[in-house]
Amino acid sequence: MNPLPLLATHAAGWRHRSWPDGLEHHARRALLDWFAAMLPGTRQPPATLLATALADERGEGRAVCYADGQRGSARHAALINGVASHAVEFDDIHRDSGLHPGSPTVAAALAVAQARGASMDALLRAMAAGYEVGGRIALAVQPSHYRFWHTTATVGTLAAATASALLLECDEVRMGHAIALAATMAGGLQQAFRGEGMSKPLHAGHAAEAGLLAARSAAAGVTGAPDVLHGPAGFAAATSESTGTWEQALHGLGESFVIGNMTFKNHGCCGHIFPALDGLLALRARLGFTPEEVRHIHVAGYRATAEMCDRPVIRAEQDARFSTQFCVATLSLHGAVRLEAFSPQRLSDPAIQAFMPKVSVSLAPDLADAYPRRRAARLRLELADGRVFEHEQPFRKGDPEEPLTDAELDAKFRELAEPVLGAKAAEALRYAIRQGDAVPGAMMPPAFTVPPPRPANG
Repeated sequence: MNPLPLLATHAAGWRHRSWPDGLEHHARRALLDWFAAMLPGTRQPPATLLATALADERGEGRAVCYADGQRGSARHAALINGVASHAVEFDDIHRDSGLHPGSPTVAAALAVAQARGASMDALLRAMAAGYEVGGRIALAVQPSHYRFWHTTATVGTLAAATASALLLECDEVRMGHAIALAATMAGGLQQAFRGEGMSKPLHAGHAAEAGLLAARSAAAGVTGAPDVLHGPAGFAAATSESTGTWEQALHGLGESFVIGNMTFKNHGCCGHIFPALDGLLALRARLGFTPEEVRHIHVAGYRATAEMCDRPVIRAEQDARFSTQFCVATLSLHGAVRLEAFSPQRLSDPAIQAFMPKVSVSLAPDLADAYPRRRAARLRLELADGRVFEHEQPFRKGDPEEPLTDAELDAKFRELAEPVLGAKAAEALRYAIRQGDAVPGAMMPPAFTVPPPRPANG
């Protein structure tokens, strides 16, 4: 089957489709969560570095680059806002496909909506379309895609193209061309974030900008290859072990919706560490032990946890965000893994460094087989008095099984947005997203300036 016409028709239909019950509310939650993740990312590299480096390429326009509060072209804003939204690892996850749709999709859609003066309803519809196409394509190429490719960088490009094309009023034919063009612009390697460097946030920014370029091209009449998703040398074949499990990926299209089944992060680190953190919180609530009583904590997880997040030594902030050892130590000693967990003081904290060797990680083959639809971990806790306790954490706080409530999501937004905007502006933005009919604009402090870049090592 050729999935492209089905996806394009579905996406184009979002322009006039009636909202399924409760789904607009879910879309507003996704937009609120995107701002929560994006705003702190505007205050650190690589977003600050790019905002300065590309200031002369800003161009004319009404789209807001939140890293410096200035307006310019939609592509410029989509790039830098996409980078910022993926920088502090608080962005949303479609658990079943492994895609972080928000970072590239909202960055592109918001920029186009601001540039065109679109309504909030149009923006939310574009997000729903982008999330749906992105999530379905990601399902078709997983789990093998994730061995070498960063799904948010690759499939995120197609999601961003879909959302942008809907706002650019592409019909189903041009929508198909936008998705097809985006497929051949996609890229982003796993190795780029398995060590040091700032590549990972750039993946989301590039996906947003490239997706917007694909949509603008299609809107102007540029055509793409109609078999690019499922062909023998197409996207799926090149980035996974098959030409795509499309029948499975498209099951329920138009009946169940990706944007209504999102995971909103409850910890500020890689999501593959979350089951271990939630399991540790459950053990601590049950047993009431102190950090000093811990002799050893072993985490058995699925393949990404074992291969990507087993980092007993950290050299930089990115290492720490992807280190089970660091995050478990931080949670044990400080009770949470939030933004301050990755401050220079915490990264060099002797107490955390001393606790990290107490944490080990291994692969549990049965949990690996259940990935990505099940994100679980098994913990084995050894206390200094010789007692041993085991716990299996079947899902993560924030997953569809235990979603963040509206109150919890609002609290997350305030925690992350207020240090950037101030309490008054943050509350105005929260209300505009929750209740408003207009697309949020600048929402930046009047005297906002780009802060000095932090060193690359955090």
